[in-house]
Amino acid sequence: MKIAVYTGSFDPVTLGHLNVIARASKLVDTLVVGIGHNSEKQGLFSPKERLNLLQRATRDVASNIEVKTFSGLAVNFVEQCGASVAIRGVRPMTDIAGEFTMMMANRKLNDQIETIFLMADNQYAHVSSSLIKQLTPQASDEQLAKFVPESIIPDLRQRLK
Repeated sequence: MKIAVYTGSFDPVTLGHLNVIARASKLVDTLVVGIGHNSEKQGLFSPKERLNLLQRATRDVASNIEVKTFSGLAVNFVEQCGASVAIRGVRPMTDIAGEFTMMMANRKLNDQIETIFLMADNQYAHVSSSLIKQLTPQASDEQLAKFVPESIIPDLRQRLK
């Protein structure tokens, strides 16, 4: 069975994330979506809240998706999941240098794990969690639904009053 792991902060999950998740889920038997927890960063949502948001957002995407939280190195989490593939979502050029550096470090830590980069489709390639945080207070629900799953809009509204 081929298992891959897609890690990120998903704070909050965007349609770009869901696009990568949907496409990655077609490549493997099981896709684990790992929500990283960095205790030194204050997120918009707690890891437990992000787990709930991602579970709701991915419920109808594919049946082979598991959502979990983790702390520590992503490469260790990939190994703990029994996976040999790490999926990384990238946006045009803004993420490439940092992701390449991380991929090389991960290869040093565990050369049995391969990294696959997937870019979100064009209509989502510019979407970031930072953009969502800026838009939410002023955008209508209809406008927000162009960037995030509709199921999480009430949570965003509640958090970013």
